[in-house]
Amino acid sequence: MNQLNLSSPSERCWNTIGVSGDRACPELLEMIHCRNCPVYAQAGRSLLEREIPANYLLEWASSLAEEKIEQTAGTLSVVIFRLGQEWLALSALLFQEITQVSSVRTLPHRSNQIFQGLVNIRGELQLCISLRDLLGIGQVAATSTTHQMAYQRMVVVQSQKSSWVFPVDEVYGVQRIHPDDIRNLPATLSNAKDTYTKGIINWQNHSVNYLDDELLFYTLNRRLL
Repeated sequence: MNQLNLSSPSERCWNTIGVSGDRACPELLEMIHCRNCPVYAQAGRSLLEREIPANYLLEWASSLAEEKIEQTAGTLSVVIFRLGQEWLALSALLFQEITQVSSVRTLPHRSNQIFQGLVNIRGELQLCISLRDLLGIGQVAATSTTHQMAYQRMVVVQSQKSSWVFPVDEVYGVQRIHPDDIRNLPATLSNAKDTYTKGIINWQNHSVNYLDDELLFYTLNRRLL
């Protein structure tokens, strides 16, 4: 099949002497409209059958990749959870599992206010701690025990080779945030919770303490292992 040179004005006759031009084409008397003309039909086939430029797909792939990067570049994923009335966040990369509350086996001469004992997670005994006590977060009197227990969970976090389990009162889930949205702590704060906080996240009208996981794991490894 001969290919039309659509870059040539003479080959785009529908724009010059056809229905989009001055209608001087003698074939219009019979064809009525350019779309009924074999020249117009061949031009359409030529457009469909022409080879895609070598860099066309690459340009589109690059464009889509850049758009995705712009949407996610610099953002980080955190898991937001609650202890008492305090909303906290840790990097989502640390979380291995979120499960129902299980009974904790205390260890004689080892269990204390922070180290609670061992808990069975899928047949494996894991070290269980009280993050609430480590951070100095007080208990809150519940108006409904049933309502309180409905949201309680145990979470399993891991950093390098250290794995820890701790109970929480509620898990909201994963949230994407941008580092620019993390505010610095006021210099006047000095309680235990703020010691382990590297920034404050504004989330749903709450101030969420974004915890310093490196300091947190360092303290647990040093004090309990």
